[in-house]
Amino acid sequence: MRTQNEQADGHLERAGLPVTDFGPVLAQERHPLLFATVSGAHLYGFPSADSDVDLRGVHLLPAEDLVGLRGAEETRSRMWDADGVEMDLVTHDLRTFVRLMLKPNGYVLEQLLSPLVVRTSEIHAELLALAPDVLTRNHAHHYRGFAGTQWRLFEKTGELKPLLYTFRALLTGIHLMRAGEVLAHLPTLLGEVPAPAYLPGLIEAKAGAEHGAAGEEAGAVAARDVEALHGVLDRAQAGSRLPETAGGFDALHDLVVRARLGR
Repeated sequence: MRTQNEQADGHLERAGLPVTDFGPVLAQERHPLLFATVSGAHLYGFPSADSDVDLRGVHLLPAEDLVGLRGAEETRSRMWDADGVEMDLVTHDLRTFVRLMLKPNGYVLEQLLSPLVVRTSEIHAELLALAPDVLTRNHAHHYRGFAGTQWRLFEKTGELKPLLYTFRALLTGIHLMRAGEVLAHLPTLLGEVPAPAYLPGLIEAKAGAEHGAAGEEAGAVAARDVEALHGVLDRAQAGSRLPETAGGFDALHDLVVRARLGR
């Protein structure tokens, strides 16, 4: 049986990402990293050769940083260049991240549940185990809003990237409402949720150019399909078996306390 690290390396390789280049950079972080994963286009399944690598995760501040007078770095960000590829690392302190988990925020759950793992820990494993408890039907609002933002960006730029982000968000939201599972990988979603037949072609076109254009004809057809998928998401939310409010508060509270105090 493959170990968790071997499985993670396999996911990174299939996504076209290096499995050894992250360690030295992550080791420079001032606070312990509880986990770091790859998000963005690599997670969504449509990176270009020149796509940035978006790393997201959780760090753990010492207790004195939170109870003292100095400002605590509850969110940190860092960018650097690795052989011509822009790398972007954003991490939240554990408490901040858990508070976001308890809101209908699909973005942080995608980071947590990303199979593209470059750093993990026992706390990461506990967060993964608790993630299903925070899922609600109100997460549909996150995906509906994100799709709307990306569609408006597509209307302004005509680029493939925001168009694919629009479809990805809608299909992720629909799948979540129906299956109770956060699935962010667009090529996999195409086998789970009925979707326009032209999407694989758009994914292939995006692989060749990060800022490629979709074309006016594609945009006109997509407008109809995006509107239809919004309706599908509305109906999926109305019929979802997910609860209205997040659970797991006490367990997550205990996890944050134990991690902070080193218990």
